[in-house]
Amino acid sequence: MNTGRMPPIGSTRWLWLIQIGGLSLAMFVLYSVSSGTPASQSWGFDTDPSNAPPRNFEVGTLFDGRTAGEWQVLATDKAKSPPHVLGQLQGKGAEHAYKVVLVAGTEAADLDLSVSFLALEGKADMGGGLIWRAADDRHYYLTRANPLEQNIRIYRVVKGVRQMLKNVDRIIDVKQWHTLRVVSQGCRIQVFYDEAPVFDLCDRTFASGRIGLWTKSDAVTYFDDLRLEVLK
Repeated sequence: MNTGRMPPIGSTRWLWLIQIGGLSLAMFVLYSVSSGTPASQSWGFDTDPSNAPPRNFEVGTLFDGRTAGEWQVLATDKAKSPPHVLGQLQGKGAEHAYKVVLVAGTEAADLDLSVSFLALEGKADMGGGLIWRAADDRHYYLTRANPLEQNIRIYRVVKGVRQMLKNVDRIIDVKQWHTLRVVSQGCRIQVFYDEAPVFDLCDRTFASGRIGLWTKSDAVTYFDDLRLEVLK
């Protein structure tokens, strides 16, 4: 609703238009720009209905046009913060079948983002990852942890093709929950695994975008306690 009041100059971007006609001078504020993304958001999935994706979670598509996975909220005694988790439950898929879900209303450039994951199944692939600065389900940054390979990697994904930026070997126990965290400011990207730093690098491919979650191939994974803080 337009209240007629001007927003603070320090918090908005201004466009001024000066019109001069005869002896009159008019100055107009045309617009202010804001991402509209709340400064802090969290998703525990405990109030979401079961057997469907949470509200505002948009499932992507695979390279052949099929839905990118079976993303559902479900009640389980394995939840990190009971009773619900968000699971990617489709336990089959080709080598490059990326199961992507993006979250509406999370457009951000600089952020502190984290999620807990529990790797359940997978013979070709296991585990899961965090997406940020996603333009869509084909363009985004990704960090993921894979218990089969016992490593953590960070990628940029362009036109649906992964380009690895860094790799590090880590012990990933499939019997317990783990946490991935990303702090991204400007070109600097820091990644943490179970609160221990693993990557610190610079990449300028993507400037802003939505957040999301990711699995690959036949990996079945639970996610819980997704948290986003937009950094100013």
